[in-house]
Amino acid sequence: MMHWSMQRQSSWVQLAGHQGNFQLSEGGEVLKLYNETEAKCLDCLMRDMLRPFVPQYHGLVTRGEHCYIRLEDLLSGLRRPVIMDCKMGVRTYQEEEVTKARAKATLRSDMYQKMVKIDPSALSAEEHAQKGVTKWRYLQWRDTTSSTSTLGFRIEGIMVGAKMEDGSVHRDFGKILTLAQVTEALLFFTRSQLDILKAYHSRLLALSDALKNSLFFRTHEVIGSSLLFVHDHHRRASVWMIDFGKTTPLPDTSELQHNVPWAEGSREDGYLIGLTSLITSLSQAISVASWQQEDSCGGEKSVI
Repeated sequence: MMHWSMQRQSSWVQLAGHQGNFQLSEGGEVLKLYNETEAKCLDCLMRDMLRPFVPQYHGLVTRGEHCYIRLEDLLSGLRRPVIMDCKMGVRTYQEEEVTKARAKATLRSDMYQKMVKIDPSALSAEEHAQKGVTKWRYLQWRDTTSSTSTLGFRIEGIMVGAKMEDGSVHRDFGKILTLAQVTEALLFFTRSQLDILKAYHSRLLALSDALKNSLFFRTHEVIGSSLLFVHDHHRRASVWMIDFGKTTPLPDTSELQHNVPWAEGSREDGYLIGLTSLITSLSQAISVASWQQEDSCGGEKSVI
């Protein structure tokens, strides 16, 4: 039987996807395939205001032919954890990917098939004839057809524990475009538990303050990074910044605002647009859950 610590890590790995990028460890750590950009970011973050919001980075380890980043197990000590991954920002592709796609278009048949499966009308006649699209074209399409473009983030998936849908992963959030729809998803994720919603809301407010004072955040373009929401049976809840493989430092002494729309060349990522949307939706979810709780108590009294 798999060690309980490894089962927890497996849940994180399954939700994050790209399982080949991870190795499980019995030492209370998650091992992620080495990425130079991510390793540099984590090293900087360990000395930044954002350290309390990032999994602890324990350096590198080699296993066989591969090198791995050693990360804190964010699910340690949690019973039947419930997890949500939110991809942050108004775009999930780097500006250099746009430049490369224009200079040398590498067609991906796998990404073409994904687009055909969901919306064949989104493809041009030429793309249908080629049966391939560039990675940038695919990522741009995903962004513009999801809440990434409307709200500055999107829900990538929710994994619920054995008591909720038998540990299944829900990824059917692609059609979410409004705050009201996000609020509904948050209520599903938390089962309308008021204390969990409030804990997440407080954590995001604290993160917002830290981001505004973070040198790392001001001087980095944060692309493809996620916020990982985690709570458990005992109603312990937290939020973590993860995935920095596409997060790059700005040249010279440039700084980003993170709260304005992207224009090519600006390198703005819209991270704070997404964070504001999440905080707003959590506030709405708290109001709905409070009303539900009051209505439930009122109903019980009327029966008595």
